[in-house]
Order: sequence, then structure tokens, then C-alpha cells
Amino acid sequence: MSNWDLMMPGMGLTAIGVAGVTLSYAGIAHTFIDGMHALTGLTMFMGLIFLAAGILDGGVSTSNRAKATTLVILSIALGFGMFALTMNTSNYTITIAGILMAIAFPAIIIAYLAMKHPPFAKPIGSIVGIAAATGIIMWVALGFVSPDTYMIPEQTAIEEPAEIASTGPIFAIEILKDSAVEGNPDYDPDVAIVTQGDTVEWTNADSVAHTVTSSEGFGELFDSSTMNQGDVFKLDTTKLEVGKYEYTCSFHPLMVATLVIEAAKEPTKVVIPEGAAISEDGKIYYDPETIDIASGTTIAWENADNTVHTVTSGKPPADADGMFDSEMMTAGGIFEYTFTDAGTFDYYCTYHPWMVGTVNVE
Repeated sequence: MSNWDLMMPGMGLTAIGVAGVTLSYAGIAHTFIDGMHALTGLTMFMGLIFLAAGILDGGVSTSNRAKATTLVILSIALGFGMFALTMNTSNYTITIAGILMAIAFPAIIIAYLAMKHPPFAKPIGSIVGIAAATGIIMWVALGFVSPDTYMIPEQTAIEEPAEIASTGPIFAIEILKDSAVEGNPDYDPDVAIVTQGDTVEWTNADSVAHTVTSSEGFGELFDSSTMNQGDVFKLDTTKLEVGKYEYTCSFHPLMVATLVIEAAKEPTKVVIPEGAAISEDGKIYYDPETIDIASGTTIAWENADNTVHTVTSGKPPADADGMFDSEMMTAGGIFEYTFTDAGTFDYYCTYHPWMVGTVNVE
């Protein structure tokens, strides 16, 4: 009979190892769990050693208990195995499966021979060992001399990562000081409502490292990696769909916040009417001349006149403040600007300084 004192922990460790390897290499695990890859593999191989030792100690058991245990372990292994082969995104799944089979099949054969035909175990084991060593040596040697030369690392120039330019208004979020302490505020604001296309910018004001990691997909949607004190992480929301996204800190899982992406709103329109180039008392040159909007609103100025105009922040005749400037707008041209700060902003046309308008941002 088999030695169940060895077989039971062997089967358990093997099942745990198989599950761990699958989770790690299937793209499910992320951040600090990636460091468990080696441990899960080691656990699985330890389980195989215990399992083999139990079988060799007393032979393959045919009892109902052994059959039931084997069925459970096979179900677990096959379930995770099917998931790993069909549902994961790793490029190394086939390689891992091949290595495991290359180890398992000779081990099973040698174990069977040692149990049933002991005189053949040593020569067959020697042949398998020599064949394995020969295969490894040839693989390494061909890696240096074959046309592929896969054992020689390619020399590639290291490029400095270019800073991604913001494509929209910036929404600032701060990782607060002492946010790693349970119960303390962490991300400010805790719920950030952002218009699709804006850029979200997280700044770590704490003295310890944090991350900004999407809960969905364990960082597949966005992940800042390690952010030390003062580091900034920017996220362009253009490619994110409208909806709610929970995110957390990989190092401190109790730090949880929500990013809400809203659909971009249609710009508020201001029209430069026909004949605006002619100065007349009581005439409106930007319609409406004064407009009240909320912070984050985009205004689109449309030139409906038959001559060129500008939309230039400041006061006439030549006091442009540089906040925004459409430059030359030909007939039918459109200029858009998003107001993110509260205040009153005057603007005018540099070609026709009597044309003035005002934007009040709340």
C-alpha cells in the first residue's frame, strides 16, 4: 500500500502549486503577487516529490480512499489546466506545459519500473538522464551558433521614456499624508468625477510609496507602478469608457477610491454674427456677449461673419493676457477653449477691438 503520510501532503502541495502557477502566469495576478511565481512553482515541485516518494515507498494504492483523492486532485488540476490553456494571455503557457510533461512522463516511467521491474529502473533512468543532459547541452549550444542565436542577448538602445503630453484639462488628485494608516483619508477627492478626455493627475504627498492601480483586472486598465513621495502619475481618460472605476493601492489594499468618467458634454456655442466687423452702438459682436458657465465647460466660438476675427483673452486694444487666443479665424472657423478655473475672463478681437465679450466661470 502507498504511504499516505507522504501522499496526502504531496497531493495537497501539488494542487496548491498548480493553482498558484495558473493564477500567476494566466495574467490574473499582478503587482506584489508576481513575486510569488517562483514560490508557487517550488511548492508544486515539492508536492510532486512528496507524491513520488509516497508511491515509491509502498506502490500505487488501489483503495477507494486513494481513488477518491486522486479524482479530486485530477479535477482540480484539469480545471486549472483547461483555464490556463484557453483563457490566459501569457505567451509562455505552452512552454510551461511542455516542461511539466517532460518532467512528469520520465518520472512516471521510472517510478513504475522501480516498483514493477527494479532491474530496469537504473539503466532506463540513466538513459533518460543522459538524454535530458544531451538535449539541454544541444539547446544551449545551438543558441550560440545557430542562425537564430537565441542565447545571445540583442543589443538594443535604451530610450528614455517620453513624457506623455496631456490631451485635455487636468483633474488633480492627491495621495494624502499618512494615508497608509488604517482609517485615515487616502485619495483626495475620494470620488473623482472627470469628463472623458480629460487627464487625471495623481500626486503622492505621503512619505511612503503608493500605487494607483485599477481594481478591475488588477491593474490592466491603469497602473502607476511604485510612486515615491512627490511622484506624479498621469492618466489620459480618452480611451476609458464612461462609467465607474474603483482603484486602490497595491501596497495598502485598504486605500480605495473611485474614478467616475462622464461623457464629454457638447461645447457651449458663442457666435460671431455677420457684420461684426462694423462698429455700431448697441451692437452685439459675440452672441451672447456675456455668458455664465460652470468650471470644466468648453466654449466653441463660431465665426459666422464673412471676414476674419480672433477670440483673444484680455482687454482691448492690445492687452492680451495669453490665456487663450484663437489667432486668425476665417469665415466659418471654430475655436474651442475649456475653462477649468473660476473667475471672470474678458476677451476681444485683435482686428476689431470694439468687439468684446465676457465669460463668467463659477
